[in-house]
Amino acid sequence: MASGDADLMEGSSGFSSDSESEAESPSGSEEAEEEEEEEAFSDLSDEEETGLGLDEAEADLEPGPGADTELPAELQRQVKFLNTISNIVLSKLAKAECTSLLHDSVESEFFVIDGDSLMIEHALDSSFCEGQNLHFFYLVERFLFDITQKGAKYVIVFFKDAECMWARSSYHLSLRTALILHLKNNTEIPVYTEFTSCFSSKWQEFVKEKYPYFIMISDKAFTLAGNKGMSSYLLKMFLFHTLGNEINVAMTSGMHSDVRRLYGYYVNSKAAATRCKKTQKAMEPAYRAIVSFLSQYHITKQLLGGDQSSKSVSDEVQRDFAQLQSLWPDGSDIRRSVCVVSCSVALKCYMRMLKNEEKHKGTGTACSKDESLTFQEAADVCRMYCAHVALMLHLPLTKRAQKKDSLKWVKPASDFLQLLNMNEHYILKNLDITKSWKNDLVHLCDLSDKLLLTRVAHCSRMTDHTDSSFLGEVIENDYKQMWNTVSSLTSDCDVGEAFPLQATSKIMVQEDDSLQKEAPLEVIPDVGFTPVNIPLVEEYAGDVLKDFPMLSRDSSVDTSLAENQTLLDWSLDKPLSDDYERTKASTFGEKTNDPLVRKRMLRSYQKLVRFHRFYGSTLEGNITKNIITNVQGATTVAPKQSSVISGKSKKLPPKKKADLIAEENIRKKKEKEDQKQREQWTLISKSIMKMIQENFDHGIKKLEEFLKKCSGDSVKLIAEMDVLENCFKIWVEHCQMTESSKRSNLIAGRVMKRIHNILDKYEKMMEKSQLKLIASYLKEFGFNKLAQSLPDIDQKLARPKNPKKENMLAVGVEPARFQLKYMGPYLLRDERNDPDPRVSHFIPDTWQRELLDAVDNNESAVIVAPTSSGKTYASYYCMEKVLRDSDDGVLVYIAPTKALVNQVVATVYNRFSKTLPDGMVVCGVYTRDYRQDALNCQILITIPQCLENLILHAQRQAWVKKLKYVIFDEVHCLGGEIGAEVWEHLLVMIRCPFLALSATISKPEALAQWLQAVKNYWQRTDKTLENPVKATGGKKKQQMKISRDQRSYKVRLVVYGERYNDLEKYVCSSNESGLDFVSYHPCAALTVDHIERYGFPSDLSLSPPECLRLYDTMTETWTSWPRAQEFNPEEYKGFKDKIVIKKNDVRKYEAELKQELDKWITSGQKAQAVQVLEKLKPTSVVNSTSTMVKQFPMLVEALQKANQLPALFFSFSVSVVERLAKETFLHVTNKEQMKRGSDDAKKRIEFENKLRKLSKRAGKKQPSDPKESHVSDNMVMKETEQEMLHQKLQEMRKIPADCTYAVETAADRKILDTIFQRLQIVKTANQLRLYLERGIGFHHASLNSKGRQAVEMLFRLGFARVVTATGTLALGINMPCKTVVFLDDSVFLDALQYRQMSGRAGRRGFDLIGNVVFYSVPMPKVQRLLKASVPQLNGQFPLSVTLVLRLMLLVAKAEDPMDAKAKALSLLQHSMLCYDNKKQQLVLKLYFLSCLQFLLQGGFVDVDGIPRGFAELVTQLHYHESANFVFVSLLVKGLFHKICGQPEKPAGKGSERFSDETMESLLLVLANLFGRIHLPACSTEKDWSMLRQSKVFLEDLPEEFADTVNEYNKTIQEIFGCFLLSASNQADMVEECHLPLSKTSFENAQSLQTCTEFVTELTAPGNHPTTAVSPFTCLSGVTNLDLFKTYNVDNITLRTLELSSSNIPVLNLMKYDQQGRRMPLNAYALDFYRHGSLKALLNDNMLHLGEAYNVLNEFQITLSSISTSLKELCDNKEDAVVLAFEQLKDTFYQKFEKIKS
Repeated sequence: MASGDADLMEGSSGFSSDSESEAESPSGSEEAEEEEEEEAFSDLSDEEETGLGLDEAEADLEPGPGADTELPAELQRQVKFLNTISNIVLSKLAKAECTSLLHDSVESEFFVIDGDSLMIEHALDSSFCEGQNLHFFYLVERFLFDITQKGAKYVIVFFKDAECMWARSSYHLSLRTALILHLKNNTEIPVYTEFTSCFSSKWQEFVKEKYPYFIMISDKAFTLAGNKGMSSYLLKMFLFHTLGNEINVAMTSGMHSDVRRLYGYYVNSKAAATRCKKTQKAMEPAYRAIVSFLSQYHITKQLLGGDQSSKSVSDEVQRDFAQLQSLWPDGSDIRRSVCVVSCSVALKCYMRMLKNEEKHKGTGTACSKDESLTFQEAADVCRMYCAHVALMLHLPLTKRAQKKDSLKWVKPASDFLQLLNMNEHYILKNLDITKSWKNDLVHLCDLSDKLLLTRVAHCSRMTDHTDSSFLGEVIENDYKQMWNTVSSLTSDCDVGEAFPLQATSKIMVQEDDSLQKEAPLEVIPDVGFTPVNIPLVEEYAGDVLKDFPMLSRDSSVDTSLAENQTLLDWSLDKPLSDDYERTKASTFGEKTNDPLVRKRMLRSYQKLVRFHRFYGSTLEGNITKNIITNVQGATTVAPKQSSVISGKSKKLPPKKKADLIAEENIRKKKEKEDQKQREQWTLISKSIMKMIQENFDHGIKKLEEFLKKCSGDSVKLIAEMDVLENCFKIWVEHCQMTESSKRSNLIAGRVMKRIHNILDKYEKMMEKSQLKLIASYLKEFGFNKLAQSLPDIDQKLARPKNPKKENMLAVGVEPARFQLKYMGPYLLRDERNDPDPRVSHFIPDTWQRELLDAVDNNESAVIVAPTSSGKTYASYYCMEKVLRDSDDGVLVYIAPTKALVNQVVATVYNRFSKTLPDGMVVCGVYTRDYRQDALNCQILITIPQCLENLILHAQRQAWVKKLKYVIFDEVHCLGGEIGAEVWEHLLVMIRCPFLALSATISKPEALAQWLQAVKNYWQRTDKTLENPVKATGGKKKQQMKISRDQRSYKVRLVVYGERYNDLEKYVCSSNESGLDFVSYHPCAALTVDHIERYGFPSDLSLSPPECLRLYDTMTETWTSWPRAQEFNPEEYKGFKDKIVIKKNDVRKYEAELKQELDKWITSGQKAQAVQVLEKLKPTSVVNSTSTMVKQFPMLVEALQKANQLPALFFSFSVSVVERLAKETFLHVTNKEQMKRGSDDAKKRIEFENKLRKLSKRAGKKQPSDPKESHVSDNMVMKETEQEMLHQKLQEMRKIPADCTYAVETAADRKILDTIFQRLQIVKTANQLRLYLERGIGFHHASLNSKGRQAVEMLFRLGFARVVTATGTLALGINMPCKTVVFLDDSVFLDALQYRQMSGRAGRRGFDLIGNVVFYSVPMPKVQRLLKASVPQLNGQFPLSVTLVLRLMLLVAKAEDPMDAKAKALSLLQHSMLCYDNKKQQLVLKLYFLSCLQFLLQGGFVDVDGIPRGFAELVTQLHYHESANFVFVSLLVKGLFHKICGQPEKPAGKGSERFSDETMESLLLVLANLFGRIHLPACSTEKDWSMLRQSKVFLEDLPEEFADTVNEYNKTIQEIFGCFLLSASNQADMVEECHLPLSKTSFENAQSLQTCTEFVTELTAPGNHPTTAVSPFTCLSGVTNLDLFKTYNVDNITLRTLELSSSNIPVLNLMKYDQQGRRMPLNAYALDFYRHGSLKALLNDNMLHLGEAYNVLNEFQITLSSISTSLKELCDNKEDAVVLAFEQLKDTFYQKFEKIKS
């Protein structure tokens, strides 16, 4: 183990060799961080918290951005405190993790966006030019529209105090106010502006009520001159306050998206890690001081001087607006109104300012003439401003594209424009006053256009416009109206006539040399494609290709090796081994001549098989079945139902004598068997009755065991009647011994359960006496009507002699209500009782039989059914079918995780056994880091990526053709974040039928429809292959084989929504008396608005008691409800006078109740519906996460007392999961110590010492002389004493029952010893072993696989009953339990995870109901989890350049090119994303052609589609596009040879031939390519000088390497820029001229009939066209050329194309956030290579345990793949690069193995 890791790993769970990538919170040094923060705050005494001296601040801490002598004294006193806050926040943000902010089930994830952070982010967009309002609003709307389309639920909050951040910029003040009004009035987004600050009580209440998933905040403010960085302090305090109040944060910095998701840096809040609540009093004075400082330097003072205040300007605005209302009584477009009032107020204020300057001329304080405009010059600016607004009203958006002119306003004119902007701000703030006046607010987003205004000013001066005709009639009329109105509002000032626009000679705009001019010499590359002779391309994209010009074939550039002398020994035509061959294989299949080695390998293999079967037996018991192959491939046929036409059945022939004799013999045999079973019942009935008296559940279980073995219904009826009588006696005894008010009707419910069973199964064969007995029991319960409803029972039963007895035994509840309230879990389901010959050990339901039919008919099926419903059985039936049909057919089972792979492998070994030809086995496994018998098995268990590797490899096609079935488990991963496209590729490429299983898919019909379209394609393809045209003989034979195959192309959809057990939800809250479990009604999660919009969630089901509670609440709320009696359980049509109410009856009642509540909402009873939902909500208080750990042992004890164990406790933090298990273990051990006392330990030690001494004596040699018999007698006495001591010691060591959660009797001791013995070989599992001995375990991805398996097996066996776990168990791991507890909230806890986890509750056959408990999950989050629907699967972007190359390799090198081409075409043509979307399909074809163009230019394929050069090397690294192409470029240029040079040391066994410096240089390059984890931009601001081991930030590439990367990027940008140009004609240009969210149209404006020379000059296009970029971005001068100049084109492309820059394979050497801050790369790979310390990676490099393993494992796999490929390509085994990579691979692997051990 590497230095520094011993302390970390001691007592830790250790790395897993097959760890999964999963959602887990960091587990590194959280406690250390808390201590640091406590120390930081402890430095601040009470006096310091209220104010700090500046001298002390400077002495103790270097001044931050606020330490400035110009700051007010009050603010200077807060500097130290502010810097402390800032440093703590920075340390949190620096460790933020980049993750998906929008999960699949986004309805559960309500979040808040800070409006000012939203504005900061988009005001800094690189494409945005300040002053282009409409472009800014487009950027904001595009972002909001994008996340809305992805399903986000959010609100936007603008704090009142935050306005001060913009106080020094009138433009941004105006923009902010316009943004607020626009979002409020023109969109449906909830916008909140009533909160003063994050400290306000209203905000605290809002957050508590809504509990946002996170708040999106910027960590740095917009930079404005003069604010001394104080705005950023405001944001830091907001961040600190948010995290301290247990609300998570998502930073706006570094956010990016793809087609389906939004990614960002996420900070998990942790209450113990902050002292916000303790320091809130200190924060508020500092906050107020900053707000005061920023507000006092308002822009108004700068523009108008001290004589005119903000209030005077605001009052002037109000007066002018009121006057304008009288002038324009009919209202107007907001642009006209704001323009007119802004100009009038500006002119009046400016006139007053000039007069004040005149007064102060003698004082020397007035400005000189050159520094300000004259009044007439100011009027000129206003005329230009009005003219530019008039132009905006009429010019279409496409005509407003602006050139990037190098013009700027002179300072006096620029200051006056700021005054106009300031007036706009006040006007918009006062809009509420004029609500009575009709103002069209639609165009709030387009109040001004600075570039257009600049062009107007420039053109006005360049041309003499003395008349008005130069504007055109329409624009002139609007302009005149506005200017005349300005004149009316400024009647005291002489503003002049409307024309000319500029009456003075003042130069308003001038050339700005500092601005970069548009480069006229830059040329946009020609759009076109190189002509190719590739059938695949012609068939797929020929229709597109013919419409584009062909480039000359000279444009194809070969990666020629002739120029590189260092690569002369490289043979690029040699085929490389594939991923399968490179994956580590088990040694069992290796050939060897050494008999000892063979024997050892055989033993190892047998040991592995034994373990798999043992592991599988804990899943299902020992059910191994020996499979025999059918003689002629016969298959099991579904049983046919007898079709009998009523009244017309055929007359059966008379029975023969032999038949009659046989029947008689069968009857006698059955009678004899029944008699035997009656005698058996007589023998065991007494013991069962006694068990029922002592432990009802245990006794009933014994009864059911007997009934299963019993074949005769008559005996079953006798047993059931005996038990019923016994149960009723228990009820009688209970009533006699208990007061009526304290009785438990649950006992009576058990009696009714027996009555239900008897009447449902045996009513037709019951005798009259038995029916009378049941009727008497019903009568005793008070159910007279039910008693009379039984057949053969007198209508008037004799009344009991003793009426008191009747009252004593009555349950006091009406029968239907009784059954709903007390018998919910016992209600019978409508299950089939006819056996299916295909299933031996249970009777399948109808939907399960449909699955079996599908398998029998070789059909495909999509199966959606709840967890534990039995859908997996179809998978094993399918496996059995494949095994029976032949010895060479293959079934592939795809699991999403390696943990699930191991589970399925064990199940297969446990289920099936088969004798196969030599070399073949039943089951094989294949993952990325391990394989065993993968290609020589009949059932392969694998992960999606590995099967894709096999299907896409040309040399594996013979094996692929053996596929008979593919099973996709957890197919909802098709919508996952990572690797989802691989699931899609497999579903479209496999020819054979499939089963797709999931418990959580919304709208599965759409999925089945898409898959049916795929199967229809394969049907057409196979028909084509069956009718070959002049094919070779060999092919014809193969095609004939296809035609004989009984293949079906049907895709069945099987949906079953009923859980076997109901789930009841509880909220756990703590009080003085302990913990309280409050029932949570599912409808309490709903709101009226949700029901109106979405209806009731499809999987929100109610248990019978919950249905009854809903009805009672409805009747209580609306006392005059007309249908109350109709829904009364006693009168309801489905329940009335029913002795046996079934589950289906309740389901119908539930559906009608929901429908009725829905009608209340739509028929005017909305208020009553609101009250119903409110009354159902619990009033309990949610526990704080800070007390969760301390109270956890109490929670476990409470569940144990309530008989709710076994339980799974879910948290998403590895450290919390382990800590909770530890706390529980310490609790029970401390409890045991207190119980035993101190003397017990002394006695135990004394007995152990005695026993040790006796053992030594007994070990001496026995006496041989008979004379020494007395010695022998003495030894016998010693042995007896030894045995007694041993027994006493065992008793003393025995753990008291209340000090352990283990159930010793749950499993055989040998089984337990086997499991614990397996744990002994895991060094890091010592603690886990101790916990498990007490029945306590923990489970997470970073736990060693043996540890995980031990926890799983012991939990399934029932030995361990308390397991804390992360999301590892969410996907398919079989660990059913009685109770699931959600311990705390997390970003990863969404509706999908909730359903997967809660589905574990309720063990079929063990538990009548499952329990779900929410412990420290806030109530708003609980509501969202319950009401959110499961995700609808939407496709991913299916293509990449590497995938296209892999398809070309497949088609070119496969033995059956027609089959290979069919697979490639299926993948290309059947993207789920483009299904039924012709436009998207066309765009995808263009993308494919662009990928091909790059491959042609790079020399990876030739014009005939034949792979060339390093094509295979690129595909070997397909997980890392675009690093794989860059790597090849570096190799071809010989740069790796320059690094490696020649080996420094001679060859020798085990010697390292290259220096550490060379290795580190090599690793630096590889880390920049293949180890790319970007850190947040703010991490560069943190002080990292204290780190001793890691450097954290990865150094830049050497210059030559960087140049090569830039060259590669330039090529990619050219090719994919052309792709964007060519795809632009598929955009909806009408929609492109609408704002995305508000749908405000700027398509035609108000049409112009003629365009004057002046207008033509204003709208003259630039040097480059703008057809392929958004017309809104053209307002800032963006052109088509920008598509070739920027890496991130998301905000400038045409949005209706739905493309993302993530699909353009550039490799950004330097990534920046919107504020221009660099986002460094994490140097984890290089740092680990240098120090080999896992602890340093966790603490310094900010990786959590699971992530650290995954990224290091991935990096070492990549190194191995590169090294192997280079060795295979290079003929010279002494090549420096080959040797260097081999040394690097070996060294890194050794370091990695050390931390794994």
